[in-house]
Amino acid sequence: MADTTTHRTVEAQFDIDSWDEVPYDEPDEGPKLTRVVIRKTYRGALEGTGVADVLTSQGADGAGYVASERIQAILDGRRGTFVIQHGGLADGADQTTFGTVIPHSGTAELTGLSGQATEARQGVLTLVYSFENPS
Repeated sequence: MADTTTHRTVEAQFDIDSWDEVPYDEPDEGPKLTRVVIRKTYRGALEGTGVADVLTSQGADGAGYVASERIQAILDGRRGTFVIQHGGLADGADQTTFGTVIPHSGTAELTGLSGQATEARQGVLTLVYSFENPS
């Protein structure tokens, strides 16, 4: 049977409302490691808030992060929460990001949400998503 799932792509701008960073390893040589709690406000195609727990590695020429973020928002007129796990790497000026909606993390009207989430541009979340078709 062919996959008839319709995927949508939206971009949502966000503002960082707070950034609480605590270093947990600062060696004499090598990158600093930190834990960060970031609170965001989303607007546009995704209206709501997010709280991300982030682990970072920050060196002179390279950096990286991994995060779990719970988003409470309205998407496609549907209200609920979902969790994305995302990250990124920087090698000098070269940057890459990756992210996924955690399977079965959607609640309320966002139950069945799946997709990919990236921050390829600063301050913009790109979400490629679909909803499971009910059986």
